[in-house]
Amino acid sequence: MPKPTPDTTGASNAATRDDVDLAANPASAEPETGRYTPDTAEHRPEPAANAPTTAHVEVGGVRGIGRIPVTDVMPIVDGGNLPTKSVVDEPFTVRATVFREGHDAVNASLVMVSPHGAERIVTMTCVNPGLDLWAAEAEADHEGVWHFRVEGWSDPYGTWEHDATIKVPAGIDVEVMFEEGARVLDRSLATNDHPDDDARVLEHAAATMRDTSLPQDERLAAGTSLSVKEVMERLPLRDFVSPSPDYPWLVERKLALSGAWYEFFPRSEGAYFDEATGKWVSGTLRTAAERLPAAADMGFDVVYLTPIHPIGAINRKGPNNSLTAGPEDPGSPYAIGSKDGGHDAIEPSLGTFDDLDAFVARAEELGLEVALDIALQCAPDHPWVTEHPEWFTTRSDGTIAYAENPPKKYQDIYPLNFDNDPAGIYAEMRRVMQVWIDHGIKIFRVDNPHTKPVEFWQWLIADVAKNHPDVIWLAEAFTKPAMMHNLGRIGFQQSYTYYAWRHQPWEIREYLDELIGDTASYMRPSFWPTTHDILTPYMQFGGPAAWKLRAALAATLVPTYGIYAGYELMESVARPGAQEQIDNEKYQFKNRGWDDYLPGGPKEGQSIDWYLRRINEIRRAHPALEHLRNLRWHGVDDENFLVFSKRRVLTDGSEDTILVVANTDPHATRETWVHLDMGALGLRGDEGFVAHDLLSDATWHWGEHNFVRLGPDAENVHIIHVRRF
Repeated sequence: MPKPTPDTTGASNAATRDDVDLAANPASAEPETGRYTPDTAEHRPEPAANAPTTAHVEVGGVRGIGRIPVTDVMPIVDGGNLPTKSVVDEPFTVRATVFREGHDAVNASLVMVSPHGAERIVTMTCVNPGLDLWAAEAEADHEGVWHFRVEGWSDPYGTWEHDATIKVPAGIDVEVMFEEGARVLDRSLATNDHPDDDARVLEHAAATMRDTSLPQDERLAAGTSLSVKEVMERLPLRDFVSPSPDYPWLVERKLALSGAWYEFFPRSEGAYFDEATGKWVSGTLRTAAERLPAAADMGFDVVYLTPIHPIGAINRKGPNNSLTAGPEDPGSPYAIGSKDGGHDAIEPSLGTFDDLDAFVARAEELGLEVALDIALQCAPDHPWVTEHPEWFTTRSDGTIAYAENPPKKYQDIYPLNFDNDPAGIYAEMRRVMQVWIDHGIKIFRVDNPHTKPVEFWQWLIADVAKNHPDVIWLAEAFTKPAMMHNLGRIGFQQSYTYYAWRHQPWEIREYLDELIGDTASYMRPSFWPTTHDILTPYMQFGGPAAWKLRAALAATLVPTYGIYAGYELMESVARPGAQEQIDNEKYQFKNRGWDDYLPGGPKEGQSIDWYLRRINEIRRAHPALEHLRNLRWHGVDDENFLVFSKRRVLTDGSEDTILVVANTDPHATRETWVHLDMGALGLRGDEGFVAHDLLSDATWHWGEHNFVRLGPDAENVHIIHVRRF
């Protein structure tokens, strides 16, 4: 359908003439105290020959408010200096305040501009009549840098309809109102290129309003009929079109928002203790590739590898982060660099670049993408330490400062200093990233990005995107909200979150309310119940119910979640005094003996890999779970319960709705009543539905109020597919 053409005739010209007449004869106007004296020529205003005839004027070199003011456009990032973000087919709501003087009707449109310049216009809806807040959904069908704006406009048809429905029944200016209504429709026919069927609707209505032989109520009904309103909504007559600025909008691939991640240390996959030599034998990239089918079978989308670079020998850490490493201890893969190379090299015990290429190729065969951990920090024997000492912070005694996060100390790591030689270090970091991109890595999990300059990340991510816009960056930044938010604003597609420490329903709701609000336009959360550094008391002591519950919530509350290898085995023993696993895999090999958990193995039935598989099957089968901003809360009597839903209307008009009811107490079975917001489920308040629990396969008939019983004696969670009768 052709784009509506802004109309600057009629009322707009009349308003301009009024302004000119008033200014040309200011003495005829009432004086404005303190501005000018009507009888004193030198204080009279200049004639308004240059009065605004366009939507906007400049005031002191700054864009003016506009003939129809459009303010408070949301969501925009950093005043529009940075892009709002979404992924393909992800709808989000654009809001703006749009108003005008007087009583004439005002309206608003959302204009979406594709990377190729094509425009799509959607009429907005006033969501709080009388208070001027307008909204519409934006959605893009392909990737790239889009733009959007809000246009305010005077609505001649809306003005006429309002006046006519008051005056005609009251017998006031009846024929004038009918003729004015007919002229509005005539002007729409002359201005807009209506389809033939729509044009006939308007022609018939105009003719009927002019037919004085018909009853007045019939003539009025013709001009205000639903069919006429629908035609005028599809292609409205718009006067004084006043656009907001164009705001940038970055549309990315779907994996930037939604995906299931599986993390493992490649050196542990295939590692074993050789009884003959009394030494550990490291796993390799080739043996790690043998773990890929299991990750794919469980339904994960991304396999994330901890750093695979050479590990430093100087100050190498021993088991459980001890300061003394034995000759066979592998050290932390986060202490990067040795005589074997730095960030652009592979730890020799893992293999070669050919092995990495084979690993990536095997992952692709299985439908997996590979994410690589990037930690921009160095072991004391990293080549950069001698080649570029200016890239480090030297203390007064001449030594290089090692990393600290009190009370934690990392004597095996030197932080990089990005300020002494920014041109040199920026260029080297960009070169390093290209090495891994050239070997098929499209996702980077960045370790501690909050310890490097934000402007560096902004530059690096933007520079990579010039030729590789499909690269995704995940920020592992457990830090203050301002830093986390700004890393998202400047380019990181995803971010670790505080989910691991949010266990009570009230704090989960509070946190999600932040994440699904305007924050969602630039920061996408990734929920991890545990990591190789995090094992909370809830997970240590919650038993199997806690491990299943936290995975289910992570997988349904947000579109991206992650599991650290061993989660399926519920590894819950912590190092004394720490919220991390004992015998931390960061500092030693770990052979989990996966085959022992297979059918017929000595530990059969002790893994919850089946549960993770089922959760991921549910995620893939239900597109409502691919989105973040569609989360809605529901009521429940017991404060230990969390009840929420996600609903999505698909392009074919069908609906997908998932309802989750969770007892967050892993120690006790509880009973309660759930009170559903039926509108959030796309249902009427008096309507029932089929509730199909996708975990247990049980089916019930539910309505607005429902009794539930959940706990560790069965399952702590219902994941319900809502189906109409």
